[in-house]
Amino acid sequence: MTISGALSNAISGLRAAGRGAEVVSSNISNALTPGYGRRLLSLSAATIGDSGGVRVDGIIRIVDASLASDRRLAGAEQVNAQGAADFLAGIERLLGTPDNPASLSARLSGFESALITASSRPDATERLSASVAQAKDLVDAITSASSGIQDARTLADQTISSQVEQLNSGLQQIVDLNQQITALQVQGGNVAGLQDLRQQVIDDIGVLVPIREVPRDNGQIALYSVGGAVLVDGTAATIGFDRSNVVTPYMSVEAGTLSGLTINDTPVRTSSEKGALRGGAIGAQFAIRDELGVEAQVQVDAIARDLISRFQDLAVDPTIVPGGAGLFTDSGGSFDPINERGLASRLTLNASVDPNQGGSVWRMRDGVNAMAPGAIGDATLLQNLGAALSTAVVPGSGGFGGSAFTSSGLVAAVTSQMGSDRTVAEQKLSFAAARFSELTERQLADGVDTDQEIQRLMTLEQAYAANARVIEAVDEMMQTIIRM
Repeated sequence: MTISGALSNAISGLRAAGRGAEVVSSNISNALTPGYGRRLLSLSAATIGDSGGVRVDGIIRIVDASLASDRRLAGAEQVNAQGAADFLAGIERLLGTPDNPASLSARLSGFESALITASSRPDATERLSASVAQAKDLVDAITSASSGIQDARTLADQTISSQVEQLNSGLQQIVDLNQQITALQVQGGNVAGLQDLRQQVIDDIGVLVPIREVPRDNGQIALYSVGGAVLVDGTAATIGFDRSNVVTPYMSVEAGTLSGLTINDTPVRTSSEKGALRGGAIGAQFAIRDELGVEAQVQVDAIARDLISRFQDLAVDPTIVPGGAGLFTDSGGSFDPINERGLASRLTLNASVDPNQGGSVWRMRDGVNAMAPGAIGDATLLQNLGAALSTAVVPGSGGFGGSAFTSSGLVAAVTSQMGSDRTVAEQKLSFAAARFSELTERQLADGVDTDQEIQRLMTLEQAYAANARVIEAVDEMMQTIIRM
């Protein structure tokens, strides 16, 4: 080997060692950076004439695509389960537990106790007033639950709007990064940094919508939702959604009063079972708005219907005119079975017994349509009211399987069902969270191992020192030759 050949070899070795140190440094500093793919320096032998050395072929980005996909899908599942669990926990708080004095069951129990107390002294105005106050508290508890459900649906609708904007922005970023990666790859540049950035964007999209990544030519990728929608393949799909300012019990996608989703102006399904974008954060919000929220409203409407129907009965209050309203009303009128949706939000106490609405509390004792006070010692009607609450009847709606319930039993059944649904949702969340955590740990373990990187750095230092010693030896030989 000539002196110039040895010098060339050593210089190429120094260059490769320096480049390798840069790669190791990048790996260590980004060991915990989301989306970062571990780098390896690709080297090969260089032979030009009688000179050899090392050629740097490029930087290889090491990523387990299958593991990354599984982790992304698990993350979407966790977010979806979290949304359902949070909503059901919120509904359970709205209804309250029996030990909570502000709960629906406690309000109903308070009203029932007030009727018993009033029937023991029907002449006591303060006891009649207490029964009216308890009835108003019961109405407030039911209407508040209905209002809370609709607030949750409204928030879900608003959240969908912002998430769709994020999704559209992310999809366009993927298209732009695809083009940049292709251009840089053609120029022979290092695309690992752009691939890291694209991976981060894909992970962000994967939280909103469970997706699968498909490689394409020239370093590009395509994205498909697990529901079969094409999100990116050359160009980005445009997801459409129209936000509603307020969601009411009467609004639904089927009625055309709530927006669904469109992909490139084509309507797609949004159900949790068959929706095109099901399974992620967006799917969770659609489930809250169109499924879980609607079902919760049905349940509280069933409670309101049961309450109105029990007292809208001539056998309970003979002063009620046929087809007229009883103690509890639908916005002041009688209940119509064909107009049950949203009934809980319209539930009111009959104005005839409420002094704040121009009524008189003695009508609790004498009847809602009594023209004048009756015998102050007659507790018949008060006893009828109490008996109406404790009589087991089959609810007219709510899907209770034909079972008969007392008023308190019905409330307990609804509350129990909500609690059971919340428990199931939390179990699903726990499983999803454990799976996501395990896959995340596996991906991190498959990523940058700082111990191995430090060992690699020590090897590079040795290689650098060896090549430097060759250069030093060449310099000594050249100095010797010059002195001769």
